[in-house]
Amino acid sequence: MILSDDQAYCDLGCMGAQDLATPHLDALAAAGALLRSWYSNSPVCSPSRASLLTGRYPGNAGVRSILRGHRTATGLPRDVPTIATALRTAGYRTAMFGKWHLGLAEGSRPQDHGFEEWFGFMAGCIDYYSHIFYFDMEVGTDPIHDLWENGREVWANGRYFTELVTERAVDYVRRAARAGVPLFLYLPFNAPHYPLHAPAKYLDRFPDLPAERRIMAAMIAAMDDGVGEIVAELDRAGMRDDTFVFFQSDNGPSRETRNWLDGRTEPYYGSRCALKGHKFSLYEGGIRSPAIASWPARIPPGTSVSEPGAAMDLFPTLLRAAGGDTDSYELDGRDVLPVLADGAPSPQRDLFWEMGRQTAIRRGNWKLILNGQLVEGTPASDDVFLADLAQDPEERTNLREDHPELAAELAEAAQTWRAAIEERWAREWRGGAEAATTGWRT
Repeated sequence: MILSDDQAYCDLGCMGAQDLATPHLDALAAAGALLRSWYSNSPVCSPSRASLLTGRYPGNAGVRSILRGHRTATGLPRDVPTIATALRTAGYRTAMFGKWHLGLAEGSRPQDHGFEEWFGFMAGCIDYYSHIFYFDMEVGTDPIHDLWENGREVWANGRYFTELVTERAVDYVRRAARAGVPLFLYLPFNAPHYPLHAPAKYLDRFPDLPAERRIMAAMIAAMDDGVGEIVAELDRAGMRDDTFVFFQSDNGPSRETRNWLDGRTEPYYGSRCALKGHKFSLYEGGIRSPAIASWPARIPPGTSVSEPGAAMDLFPTLLRAAGGDTDSYELDGRDVLPVLADGAPSPQRDLFWEMGRQTAIRRGNWKLILNGQLVEGTPASDDVFLADLAQDPEERTNLREDHPELAAELAEAAQTWRAAIEERWAREWRGGAEAATTGWRT
């Protein structure tokens, strides 16, 4: 299960990007299914990761906003099971290499959530070479080193983090193959999240791009190379045909000024999707994700899936594929393997999102957003926005006046869902995970 960080829906070759190169992810899509209507469950890091791992909406997993990065920050509640917990119970070896961002305090770390082995960092971002977390200083937190192996602080000064993750993953696949045990490997890369760093060998592949797009292309290329190395190791080990490989981004691209690294204060637009909105927004640009599912033994090559699905669907999908029992877990997600492998219709359901004052619902091709924000920290751009995504995936035209009864019906469903989330939060989760108090910044 491979996760990129702040990557735009269109920033893959197989999704139409012509100015960057992702041959390994493109090959993964060609060998399986390209998911054209797949979603993150949140437009920001921590809640989207909580959903991915727990199979629940963020509010039902106990994480609704970006989490803090100091070493006593709490996060995902220990009693919420993850897919790693479930697969470990089913006899799988489990590991995580990359970005955690679900709490740093004891009880919130990867080993507390089913991962036998892990390597990476626990805050929201790090410098790619020093592995120091610099980004909480406005609230009085000093920079802290944030690189760990199985709960022990380690140092790898000067090593590019994307390559470190790849090395660990390849070695893990090799060891699991030798041991003859089934594996669950979670690879949350931090690329292309700021700070925007990449070695010259990746930058040199894109000499003619503008600087802001060139660094984005280089960071994605480094991750793409890593995916290629991991898939090649699965091939060498004879494991490729019966390994389910899934890829998606945690949320949409960041427009934060921190991306620039040169003191500029205007918004950053290093990605070129036509979708409306970015990270922090419940318009499509903030939550629609590039996604690929490849399992040669089950998913036909060259499959294109337009049915909607979401990150929370991975828990029940993977557990059932592994022969596990989903009835033992509280899950909001659905098993979507029949959609991916057999061309079945998507499970009939409404999909919901919430972020701050924003609430959204998708029902079939219809999507409604309440208090939708295009720019974080500003007033809502629309109090009610209704779009037909089949005809208008870029959400250019508000159809609320053309379909008032549908808009009212969807608004009521969204508000009812949101009220249940708020009630549970007040009753069960409030005082748990420590959210960032710095506005919209990570």
